[in-house]
Amino acid sequence: MDGVPGAPEQWSPEESAALRFSVLGPVRAWRGAEALPTGSPQQRALLAALLLREGRTATAGELIDALWGDEPPSQALAAVRTYASRLRKVLSPGVLVSESGGYAIRLSDASGPGGPGGTLDVALVQELAADAEKAKAVGDLCHARALLNKALNLWDGEVLANVPGPYAETQRTRLQEWKLQLTETRLDMDLEQGCHAEAVSELTALTAAHPLRERLRELLMLALYRSGRQAEALAAYADTRRLLADELGVDPRPDLQELQQRILQADPGLAEPSAPLAPEVAATPVRPAQLPANVPDFTGRASFVSELSEVLATSEGRVMAVSALAGIGGVGKTTLAVHVAHQSRGIFPDGQLYVDLQGAGARAAEPAAVLGAFLRALGTADSAIPDTLDERAALYRSVLDGRRVLVLLDNARDAAQVRPLLPGTEGCAALVTSRVRMVDLAGAHLVDLDVMSPEEALQLFTKIVGAERVASERQSALDVVAACGFLPLAIRIAASRLAARRTWTVSVLADKLADERRRLDELQAGDLAVKATFELGYGQLEAVQARAFRLLGLADGPDISLAAAAAVLDLPVEEAEDVLESLVDTSLLESAAPGRYRYHDLVRLYARACAERDEQPPGERTSALSRLLDFYLATAAGVYAIERPGDRLVDHLETTEYRGLEFDDGAAALDWLYTEAASLLACVRQSVGTDRQCRAVDLLWAAKDLTESGANSHQYETTARAMCEATRSVGDAHAEGRARTILTDVLLVSGRIEQAEEEARLAMDLAGSAQDATAISWVANNRGLICLHQGRPADGKGFFDQAIELLRAADNRPFEATSLCNLSRAHLGMGNITKAVEIAQRGVAIHAEFGRTVRLANSHYAVGIALHMAGRHSEALGHFSEALGILGDHRQRLWEGTTHFRIAEVHLAARRPAQAAQHAEQALALRCIGGDRMRGNVLTLLGRALSVLGQVDRATACWRDALSLYEGCGAVEAAEVRALLTPATAA
Repeated sequence: MDGVPGAPEQWSPEESAALRFSVLGPVRAWRGAEALPTGSPQQRALLAALLLREGRTATAGELIDALWGDEPPSQALAAVRTYASRLRKVLSPGVLVSESGGYAIRLSDASGPGGPGGTLDVALVQELAADAEKAKAVGDLCHARALLNKALNLWDGEVLANVPGPYAETQRTRLQEWKLQLTETRLDMDLEQGCHAEAVSELTALTAAHPLRERLRELLMLALYRSGRQAEALAAYADTRRLLADELGVDPRPDLQELQQRILQADPGLAEPSAPLAPEVAATPVRPAQLPANVPDFTGRASFVSELSEVLATSEGRVMAVSALAGIGGVGKTTLAVHVAHQSRGIFPDGQLYVDLQGAGARAAEPAAVLGAFLRALGTADSAIPDTLDERAALYRSVLDGRRVLVLLDNARDAAQVRPLLPGTEGCAALVTSRVRMVDLAGAHLVDLDVMSPEEALQLFTKIVGAERVASERQSALDVVAACGFLPLAIRIAASRLAARRTWTVSVLADKLADERRRLDELQAGDLAVKATFELGYGQLEAVQARAFRLLGLADGPDISLAAAAAVLDLPVEEAEDVLESLVDTSLLESAAPGRYRYHDLVRLYARACAERDEQPPGERTSALSRLLDFYLATAAGVYAIERPGDRLVDHLETTEYRGLEFDDGAAALDWLYTEAASLLACVRQSVGTDRQCRAVDLLWAAKDLTESGANSHQYETTARAMCEATRSVGDAHAEGRARTILTDVLLVSGRIEQAEEEARLAMDLAGSAQDATAISWVANNRGLICLHQGRPADGKGFFDQAIELLRAADNRPFEATSLCNLSRAHLGMGNITKAVEIAQRGVAIHAEFGRTVRLANSHYAVGIALHMAGRHSEALGHFSEALGILGDHRQRLWEGTTHFRIAEVHLAARRPAQAAQHAEQALALRCIGGDRMRGNVLTLLGRALSVLGQVDRATACWRDALSLYEGCGAVEAAEVRALLTPATAA
């Protein structure tokens, strides 16, 4: 009798002894976690026939027909009885029963009286599909998709695998069709939720496997269109029309024709993620509710509240209502805007968006980054968010079309920062706050917010302090609010101080404020008036609090972690946390999230002024920033060492006096790196032009994963360029050589080969003059890669040989293995395929000694390329698959995409165009190392695969897109694509 493999993942082993059966793959049975023998193919056919009757009795004649059809053997009846008898012995008592001259399986009795009963995978799929329909009906698409994915995962290869008989063949067709229908439903939901790029890959494979299935073609067209690939969407329709005409002599169905027309007309309705593709209940769009909390003691401003509320109430029927509030810092712009926004929520039932644009700081928020966050909040998948500012702004306006959403843009720098963030659609509105009047913001309703009136100021003070305390000292209270300049933020800070000190009287506070030595002239305009308000809170701090307030304000970056703050203050983490939390209580510091802190931008400026004035000795300011840099460098070096064990780079970085964090595993290390990215890069930029910049360059080098993973690549490159210029200006060849080595890496990742070559030459000269062997070996490896991109493998071999010699001398075996793998690609370029395979395998062997690292994945990638060139396709796929698993664990998204491209190359060479197209689509969705040039390579390969599949028009669209990319970056591959397009153009 046949053995049975383990139960599928969806059926985890249970304590009970319930029977479980599967037919959506091989016919199998389990009792609890124990696999049961199901016998010969004919015996499994009998079991399947009984299971699929869902408890109904099958006569002996029906079973004979199911197993053998019109030509049963002479002993068919006896065989059926034998199979039934064997199964009865294997299954629980009372499960397989004889009645009315036939047999039935009663799953309700599968575990005995009172037991939980038995289960069949088909029944589970039915339940999951029904639950998914219910979830979809109430608008919970996320849950519905998850249920359908769980159902689809129950299919395990070919249905009723190796089961003979006409009944099995009929059921095999039925169940496969059912799977396709469920897949189409789930893909429909994918598109409704904006997962267009991910869906393209799967739909490409499915249309190749089922070319005449028009529903799949329709979904593919829509997915392509929503991914910004209109030409391919139309080409997919042309391929479909031609195929149907050739194979069936019919035209596409009306729904497909209508979709083509809508795409031709760029119908705005198609851009909506929730646009229905079928007469089903549409999912409820994501409804963001991002407004900060409304302050419970909001006071006064009645005329402004009425004015702004009226503007927002009339937004319906207008293209857009925009109100811009201007005033000095601390005057209450944000508080007023948030209060009005909360009051107007009912007018905007589709949600409210909020962002602090940090316009008063040195580095205001980038509109592109803000749009990315808004699009995610509105339900757009990360993969569907385009790269450029203009494309994001256009998609943002499209997503908002037809919705009524309020957008609160707080603390804006200027009108240029605001314009891309305005909805621009009827029914939406924007509230903007800024320290400057936005007279150049066309169509905006401008509001100048002044300080509070004395009556309003006293009301606010009273609400915070308490009416009883104020009533007995009214004149002192008036003196307090007058000393605060009637600025709401100053009043709130003063009142909070008093409320927290029950032993103080109001007159005590008034006397403190009357001392002009403790505050600046409150009558000055602009920031100085705000500074006088902060002076009140600062003057109340204990010495350790005041020191922390001054020093923490020195650090750039959007926020600071507790561990980094402890480094700045040179305190143990526990003590630092106590001090920081006490500052949060004073409202001079904000708790951005557990363990993270930030200043209001104006408070930060004030804290720095205090540091310049009060910090003694003055060198302590420099020491604090030096400790912060040490902390980041030591921790980033630790992350690098975890990701690349054995690499000697960390031994040749600048030494640090302050220790960093230590991590138990790579996931925690990467979490830290990506969470700290903005603050870490800000620390590097802040070190430009100081005596800390050598360490800052090394910090940038240790944090190179920030660009190789595709995260923070723009900020990383900007910082690297600033470091190159700063180190050049002071003639520091050692630091400049390293900075240009880093910039070369960035340029290689983005595919800018000519610029990379220029930087690499400079880096090599500088590293040579500084006798920096670490940088020389790194640059030599990079120059070899540049040669490979330029089609000069022999020159590349020379550079790789140089790198390998230096790395061996430095005993840097992991990096030596990396250069060996690169050397194998040079040999491939020179036609030495056998040697290339041997060298790459040596690289794998070395990397394997250091564990499952990114570099091990890179070496598997190199072996895969060599084996592919050797025609050993199956082995190549094995190495590429191993690389993919590692890269996913280490969040190397760009390398994942590049590996999918290589897998696509292998499948195409092995004459598997459908699989090639599927992996090429995944490469497009993930993006690749190499920028536009590599994207052109992926599109070219995708076009070749589609052409073999008969989708000529879509292939042509891919080649045209590739040609545009090649011409844009001056790639030599443009000539190849022009040749591919020539026959298509002539046709």
